[in-house]
Amino acid sequence: MSLLSTENLLEVENLRVSFGTPDGFVTAVNDLNFTLGQGETLGIVGESGSGKSQTAFALMGLLANNGVIKGEARFEGRNILSLHEKEMNRIRSKEIAMIFQDPMTSLNPYMKVGKQLMEVLMLHKGMNKAEAFEASVKMLDAVKMPEARKRMNMYPHEFSGGMRQRVMIAMALLCQPKLLIADEPTTALDVTVQAQILTLLNELKDDFNTSIIMITHDLGVVAGLCDKVLVMYAGQTMEYGSAEDVFYRPTHPYTQGLLQAIPRLDTDAGILSTIPGNPPNLLNLPPGCPFQTRCEYAKDRCVENIPPLEEFASGQLRACHKSVDGWVA
Repeated sequence: MSLLSTENLLEVENLRVSFGTPDGFVTAVNDLNFTLGQGETLGIVGESGSGKSQTAFALMGLLANNGVIKGEARFEGRNILSLHEKEMNRIRSKEIAMIFQDPMTSLNPYMKVGKQLMEVLMLHKGMNKAEAFEASVKMLDAVKMPEARKRMNMYPHEFSGGMRQRVMIAMALLCQPKLLIADEPTTALDVTVQAQILTLLNELKDDFNTSIIMITHDLGVVAGLCDKVLVMYAGQTMEYGSAEDVFYRPTHPYTQGLLQAIPRLDTDAGILSTIPGNPPNLLNLPPGCPFQTRCEYAKDRCVENIPPLEEFASGQLRACHKSVDGWVA
């Protein structure tokens, strides 16, 4: 089923990402489909190895040399997967920006933060040093950086983890991109700073009307931020729909397992639900549904046939042989 519309900022259709290895080709992302409207936020959720980050790297043109991409990703109607490197460089930062998981490895440790911010504006906006300095201070203020003007003359190691992540968000937003991809932006932060960063992203989405793709392994992180949620497992879509539907009416056993694994204050202390087993080896996926070896509802048909991704309600899709209300004889 096609999800594409002329009203979408980004339309991803049948995206497949594979990597050549000494043991053969590994498919990290398998026929992924989703859309994103202007000012919308999409959460891509799944365990490590589910293909979330490779989806982001493919969209940004940052795959490893052994990566192979198939499918389309139309950004404002233009397939960015077919662009030459020079054309993609013009789109990165100006139209699409990315925040990485560890800001310390993304910032130059030998260069003052202010200079790193200013370089973006001088390169992409043609500003002089004085203009770039003032614009950078203004953006640091926008991301709630305390004493922003003073911080311009400091090095990355002089910032806390949360403050470095704010610098990365400021850098990503300097050229006011239409799409911001955030790859696990709160993983290395404590829960208090996590909440601050998520609140900040929400505010910036409203202020700049920026579309956001939030990539995370934690469904709880996207609860208050995302309009839509895509749940991935072994490179494939398990469930896709509005955040409200996925959170309050999950229908795929994998989505249900992820939600049950979120610690809650209204349950018995010390009891935490987990999904049994481990994610499959992408070089040797199990037959049928990739989740069947860990699914408590698995039956013969789950082993024999791969479930198609089908719409079962307006705007809600999932790949599962089990009906929404239970098994049908």
